[in-house]
Amino acid sequence: MAEKLPVTSDLLVELELIKRAKYAYLRMVDQHRFDDLHEVMTDDCTAAYSDGEYSFDDLASITAFLHENMGRDQFLSSHACHHPEIDIYDDCTATGIWKLEDQVIITDFGVNLRGAAFYEDRYVKTDRGWKITHTGYSRTFEEMHPATSIEGLHLKMGEFS
Repeated sequence: MAEKLPVTSDLLVELELIKRAKYAYLRMVDQHRFDDLHEVMTDDCTAAYSDGEYSFDDLASITAFLHENMGRDQFLSSHACHHPEIDIYDDCTATGIWKLEDQVIITDFGVNLRGAAFYEDRYVKTDRGWKITHTGYSRTFEEMHPATSIEGLHLKMGEFS
């Protein structure tokens, strides 16, 4: 890839716009708004989730996977990314590494999952703003346990939108 651009005040604005695209992606996933991902991802976006165990070659395949695996009302998730390391290489390409912390509750299976990972993304600037052209994460850990193992657990479910 080309050499990174030096940080300027104009570049800081672009960095914030890239962050907004990533945050919107996470919100849409947690709210089960998979069909809206085209707002922040390119049609030819690729993905490699869970160390590449779940890999996809386009946005249609990504959204189909998310609908099938996360689209149930009984699938609750919270994905938080922070500590971004974003590099912009020219007017329209960038990369980013993000620390992910996630929690998943699957009520119909009685399972809770908590984990951490590092996302590695690629971005392109379009006439509609910065979009993700590749996303994927590698786990640092993932723990799963039955919800019944948490004494006194009471779950209150919210709305997705």
